[in-house]
Amino acid sequence: MIAILIAKAKHLLRNPWTFLSFIGMSIGFAFITGSAGQENMIRVPVAVMDDEVNQSSIKTALEQEEAILFKEMEKKDMFQLIEDGKVEVGVLLRKDSYELVVGVESTTVTMVDNAVHQAYIQYLQQKKIVDHASESRQEKDAFVKEMNHALDEPVFTVRVSNFTSDKGFIYDSRYQFLFGFSLFFVIYTIGYNVLPILIEKQDGIWDRLILSPVKKWDMYAGNMIYSFFVGYLQVAIIFSFFYFIIGIDFNGMFMEALLLLIPYVFTIVALAILLTAVVKNAQQFNAVITIFAVCMAMIGGAYWPIEIVESKILIGLSKINPLTYGMEILHGAVNYGYSFEQLFYPISILLLMGVVMISIGIHLMEKRHI
Repeated sequence: MIAILIAKAKHLLRNPWTFLSFIGMSIGFAFITGSAGQENMIRVPVAVMDDEVNQSSIKTALEQEEAILFKEMEKKDMFQLIEDGKVEVGVLLRKDSYELVVGVESTTVTMVDNAVHQAYIQYLQQKKIVDHASESRQEKDAFVKEMNHALDEPVFTVRVSNFTSDKGFIYDSRYQFLFGFSLFFVIYTIGYNVLPILIEKQDGIWDRLILSPVKKWDMYAGNMIYSFFVGYLQVAIIFSFFYFIIGIDFNGMFMEALLLLIPYVFTIVALAILLTAVVKNAQQFNAVITIFAVCMAMIGGAYWPIEIVESKILIGLSKINPLTYGMEILHGAVNYGYSFEQLFYPISILLLMGVVMISIGIHLMEKRHI
């Protein structure tokens, strides 16, 4: 078995292009579709008319806006952007007031107005508190420092949370397409690494190996372990790229997500073994693996959330689809923060599917070979 693993590892190092191409396609599709699914931040140019604004809480409050990106520039540059139609609205910031320069009337203007208005309300409230609290400049400066310190380290915190009904679900396009395309393309990678079993049997290589000291279970185990390792490595590289390079934090569940991939990858190896036992040649396998992979992705929720599917037939088919449970495990861990006990059901289903498909696949393969 060790010799088989070493031989296949050397083959991968000599010909890594298929493996790398699937990694590249997974990253490309996940990045493009995930970025397209996210709402782009509204970019709004601002021109600071009074220097005091830069030292006030107004600018800080605007920089903390999550949906709007306020970009400071010169007044003439801001007007030029508005005249060219590149932005819908700009903002002139003064010490005690602001002015909107509107190019196109839209909902964006209302959003910007609300954000800037709220920033000025907070600033003026703090200013009035300081003015009434002390009279001398020195006392005001000391009071401002104490107030800022109190705001940074409040005595108590307010925790805001919401609840979802049984029919509600959390949707994040970044994780939806990252998980979906990763689990989709790994089907091809594992399938094409299991296919050599069929080719080697047809070419008589297995007959010659059987006459050698290598045992048959070593041959099966070597091929399956190698296919599992390559498939798992592919998904691990994709997840690591988005975690370390792109900056997606997996909601603090990165290591858990990697560990929870193991049952899914094992089940896909088992599925590839079963498909290899059913088809007669490599051409049939190429057609079957493509049909299975695409159908599994569509039914299992790789391309869109399975929660939006209303067809009872498709929902019923998803119950026998390994990809459905793979997505359920990853979404449960990352989006919902489920514990291992809460994810035990999909994990056990995947393991059961894997054991059954491997057993049937090896039995059919041996029966056909004899």
